[in-house]
Amino acid sequence: MINRFIVPPMAFNKLSVLMVVAVFFRNSVSADPDLLQDVCVADLTSTIKVNGYPCKEPFTPDDFFFAGLSAPGVINTSMGSVVTPASVQKLPGLNALGISMARIDYTGGGLNPPHLHPRASELAYVLEGELEMGFLTTKDVLISKVMKKGELFVFPKGLVHYQKNNQKDPAALLVAFNSQFPGTQPIAPTLFGATPPVPDMVLSMAFQVDQTVITNIRGKFVKK
Repeated sequence: MINRFIVPPMAFNKLSVLMVVAVFFRNSVSADPDLLQDVCVADLTSTIKVNGYPCKEPFTPDDFFFAGLSAPGVINTSMGSVVTPASVQKLPGLNALGISMARIDYTGGGLNPPHLHPRASELAYVLEGELEMGFLTTKDVLISKVMKKGELFVFPKGLVHYQKNNQKDPAALLVAFNSQFPGTQPIAPTLFGATPPVPDMVLSMAFQVDQTVITNIRGKFVKK
């Protein structure tokens, strides 16, 4: 005789309810919380700590306006790139809307170094030039492609990614996020410029190099 596992009707109903709740809960926390009113303009001066910013009143049309992405940013970094964010700190009307943008400008050969956004996926649109874009899966597979003006590339939430201008001419990128404040965690500065510092032994073992190499690299990232 073949033994068969039979789910009692009551247990099946409970299981169905649990599955529906699990799907609903997963979807409800997959991005920023939904807005429960028409607008909630961020009060950037408030000291109250909430998941986002408290609402302020009165507000003005300027709270919903930002012109910072209309012109290239000033590039004065060693990487040859600069990010101009249009997040809730720059555009208070974004508060609780679950969206934001940024502009990234590159010199010839410029790099937006490996980093991740813990709270958002990213959609990138090439404004000018040509850019190599890539991200790494959790199975250490590199997904990369050279993108030209007018083309789109997407970076999944929380995965390490980069953009590189391999040409001599400048390039520019416009990116959109499904979070009002996606957060940016650069890999190298996080590991080598943290306060207090990550122990040399930890980094030495992780990168399989001598501690003197770690000390040398750390000197390039420690904030002065």
